[in-house]
Amino acid sequence: MTYRRSLVNFFVLLASFVVPSLAQYTLKDHFQGSNFFDAFNFFNGHDPTNGFVNYVDRKTAEGNKIISASDKDVYLGVDWTSKLDPAGSQGGRQSTRLESKNKYNGGLFIGDFGHMPGGICGVWPAFWTFGPNWPFQGEIDILEGVNVQGTNLMTLHTGEGCTTAGADQSADLLTSNCWQQAPDQDNSGCGNADKTAASYSEFNQNGGGVYAMEWTDSAIKIWFFPRSIIPQDISSGKPKPSSWGTPAANFQGGCDIPSHFSDHRIIFDTTFCGDWAGAVFASDPKCGDKGDCQTYVAQNPEAFKEAYWTINYVSVYTAPEVKQLSLLALPDKASDNQPAAKHSVAPAAETNPAQADAIAHNAAGATGTPPAPGVKPPAEVKPKKIDQEIATANETESG
Repeated sequence: MTYRRSLVNFFVLLASFVVPSLAQYTLKDHFQGSNFFDAFNFFNGHDPTNGFVNYVDRKTAEGNKIISASDKDVYLGVDWTSKLDPAGSQGGRQSTRLESKNKYNGGLFIGDFGHMPGGICGVWPAFWTFGPNWPFQGEIDILEGVNVQGTNLMTLHTGEGCTTAGADQSADLLTSNCWQQAPDQDNSGCGNADKTAASYSEFNQNGGGVYAMEWTDSAIKIWFFPRSIIPQDISSGKPKPSSWGTPAANFQGGCDIPSHFSDHRIIFDTTFCGDWAGAVFASDPKCGDKGDCQTYVAQNPEAFKEAYWTINYVSVYTAPEVKQLSLLALPDKASDNQPAAKHSVAPAAETNPAQADAIAHNAAGATGTPPAPGVKPPAEVKPKKIDQEIATANETESG
């Protein structure tokens, strides 16, 4: 009898490990083609990162041919024909900043891009997510860089009390403290630099690729797959992150993810110069001889013809749930007529609820900046940002 109980208990314990691996991510949102823009708000306020940019609404962007959509893909570009006043009397070069109407509290985010705006002097593109009460509800920079940066930078920005170890990842850990005001990090958050040029500077010449970000209660992970090696499970719409191997970035360690990340929107933006790209422009080996960043961007529109996104799709999947499993236990006394007792594995606990939008920005006594992607590149210091812009970018629904 003891042997029979032990055998049943063994299988129940085994099931608790096996069942989660069998669970599948479920598609929640799919943004593609002609309906893509309907899922996003167009932010048209002052750039929180103080860039030389004029973010325009959807009507203006369509009229000026800055954006377009077909059944196949979406184009997000910038004005590459107008010479501008370097002093900013025209508000900077026209571009767009898109913010998803839907908010998210975890899941699997996959973006397939045929082209991105990186590798151009003065340009600062980013694909990222953030919560409304920045930085206390977090920011996740999935794809980001400035000027002619070589590889992608992946970063988290949070309130105090979140760190990452940089273990079990392929990227180089640059900074480990995700707190936006961490000492000696110059507001850079916790950042990782990819080691492959295909992730950024050679992205376009290789036909682009797929970025995937998995956000769970225990970790935030980012993968990049060049066009030639995109996993079949992604292409088939049945993603299995457990089969993808080591992530480029694995944000895990001393961070309670649910308490630092909630109510995120998906963001695409392309800005110019500003607090980061402008600050390191002169020291960039390929941009420094072009003079002042803002003057260069204003007077050389043709340089930005390639500063555009081609978005094939963005998909968001909900986290897999562990389905209840029942196993038949053998009775203590063998009998053909006695029904077997059932043992079950309980479903996984639900994700913590989202934090409220209305948390006061200064609740933790922080002086920070509005949501703005960024991390300092190797051997460079990302400048401190401006507190006064927080109100502008905390929650935008314009467009």
